[in-house]
Amino acid sequence: MNASRLTLLATLLCAAGFAQADLKIGVIASSTGVTAVVGMPQKNTVALLPAEIGGQKVEYIVLDDASDPTNAVTNVKKLLSEHKVDALIGPTTTPAALAMLDFVAESKTPLITTVGSSALVQPMDDKKKWVFKTTQNDDLIAEAVIEHMTKTGVKTIGFIGFNDPYGENWYKVFSPMAEKAGLKIIANERFTRTDQSVTGQALKLLSARPDAVFIAATGGPAVLPQATLLEKGYKGRIYQTHGVATNDFIRLGGARVEGTLMAGGPMLVADGLPANNPIKAVAQGYIKAYEAKYGAGSTSTFGANTFDAGLLLGKAIPEALKKAKPGTPEFRAALRDALEATKEVVGAQGVFTMTPQNHNGMDARARVMMTVKGGKWMLVQ
Repeated sequence: MNASRLTLLATLLCAAGFAQADLKIGVIASSTGVTAVVGMPQKNTVALLPAEIGGQKVEYIVLDDASDPTNAVTNVKKLLSEHKVDALIGPTTTPAALAMLDFVAESKTPLITTVGSSALVQPMDDKKKWVFKTTQNDDLIAEAVIEHMTKTGVKTIGFIGFNDPYGENWYKVFSPMAEKAGLKIIANERFTRTDQSVTGQALKLLSARPDAVFIAATGGPAVLPQATLLEKGYKGRIYQTHGVATNDFIRLGGARVEGTLMAGGPMLVADGLPANNPIKAVAQGYIKAYEAKYGAGSTSTFGANTFDAGLLLGKAIPEALKKAKPGTPEFRAALRDALEATKEVVGAQGVFTMTPQNHNGMDARARVMMTVKGGKWMLVQ
């Protein structure tokens, strides 16, 4: 059979539906720029995601937004229009995810986001119904932080966060929960991700004399206010969000972040989890695979969020394949429905059970209190 006949036969088989299209998953991560400490583990983790799901080969198309929401929008447009992806994972920052939301909803493409803010999935509406989330919602983390504060005698709090949707959403969530628990926020400051100094804000926090300071920031920039407070003589407790749940935060901050308190995903302290904790084995498996490829001590919960996105797709895609073929609107809709039907999927960061109103699906098993002690994240007993 000559080449032209082979080509004709292949074309006829495809037209008849005998050849199935590969799955395409688009990934957006900030592997460069100010949020690269968070984005690089996410990009690196893609290499650990399944190459085949439900008998279908999976192609991952990874793009860098350079920590810029405008680039994230450009990337998502490219993934949707040129690559015609079946699903999306990412991005790294809340502003980027919010900027992408309209395009995700318009194209009706499921997005499994790895950002912290609950604003991507709450309150549920026609746009957000296409978004699922593998990072703990702010209120779940805030609940644990506030519980620790009340148990340890904290009465007054100084708040400092990013001057963007991440910081603003954290204040919106945290402040009423703190007030309900009898805690009082007596100072409220903001800074940008690219600021080189927060001396003015730190001095205002110091003058208010709070029992504790809560920093709502992510990655490397979260070190700046903590280091400045220490330099200016602050002696109270400092809490961070799960936006610093990475060993790189300790490498960047060094002695300046010793004693940091944080509620975050259990992956960072997996070895200290009880043997009967279902997350322990999955988290340890992820750590082993990641460190075998990228080196000891290189894991972060941000990479684990991407890994969990892969686990969710691994469960949902076979269900969607029963209804439609990849590359079609019908498949994307079926995949969205299958993700929403997720029940008790154990990940490296938590256990996921989605509902039509809850596209995060994590419970208290997805968070533990930890502190930096001796240059390591340690469980708070």
